[in-house]
Amino acid sequence: MKTRLTYLILIMAILGSCVLFLTYHTYGNLEFALALRFKKIAAFILVGIACSFATISFQTLTQNKLLTPNILGMDSLYVMLQTLSIFLLGSHNFTSLSSLSNFFLSIGLMMSVSTFLSFSLLKKFKYNLFLFLMIGMILGTLFGNISSFLQILLDPNEYDHLQSKLFASFSNVKGDHLLVALILIILLCSFLWWLAPQLDILHLGNDYAVNLGINLRFLQLVSLLTISALVGISTALVGPTSFLGFIIATISYQVTQTYRHRTVFITGSLIAILLLIFSEFLVEHIFSFNTTLNIIIEFSGGCYFIGQILYERNGNKR
Repeated sequence: MKTRLTYLILIMAILGSCVLFLTYHTYGNLEFALALRFKKIAAFILVGIACSFATISFQTLTQNKLLTPNILGMDSLYVMLQTLSIFLLGSHNFTSLSSLSNFFLSIGLMMSVSTFLSFSLLKKFKYNLFLFLMIGMILGTLFGNISSFLQILLDPNEYDHLQSKLFASFSNVKGDHLLVALILIILLCSFLWWLAPQLDILHLGNDYAVNLGINLRFLQLVSLLTISALVGISTALVGPTSFLGFIIATISYQVTQTYRHRTVFITGSLIAILLLIFSEFLVEHIFSFNTTLNIIIEFSGGCYFIGQILYERNGNKR
């Protein structure tokens, strides 16, 4: 009953935010405003669901509620791969690829490299999460340094083209990308939904999961592949959003007070959609585009992350 009430409150809040976002300050051009803003809302929904499923599943795999795929350098990996692609191919050849080909190339590179790195680190340091976190952050720094070095060597025009891809933007989402992302996210999230009972068991710990008949190695590999695909799709669609997943997962666990993944998945997705829509409304109509959605998410998420570390450091448990 409490869970259904939570869903109802979140859904009503989302509907209210959507109506406010779609109709506020249309200046008589309602049809044009709706067409433009509906595309943003579609992107908010897809990114929110993808981040929710990916982050919650990743935290279960790593047995740590402070970790997200992005904290372990996946955003830096995306920047490096985009920089490397333009550096090797050149902006002319890179842009000559069709929009969808570029989209699939970004997703494929993110999936392959991030799955390999995450699975290798998880396999080697699953009993030492401190080293797991440190090495992931070091790799993120390495990717960032490689990107910075290559960007210095780029032609100014190629650098300008690259910068347009490296900042989260819900304003320039392409319609064909949304359709492809919708299909892929539905398939991937359905797979994680199917794996949810096994993830519930894995939440007890790796040893318990193995004793209860879970094929741990296989579960880790397919889950990481799915998580990497969701992060890759989200990042290729709108750009990096580092702390969004952490905010979603943390609030979801605090609201639901359960570790049943299907319940947390739904709650997290609803919270993410509400957060994105309301934040974009603030950016456009309160701050008059003097800031960006990405800055609001990064600032609030970074403060929230530090607060959670200090909270748990004082001996408190969530």
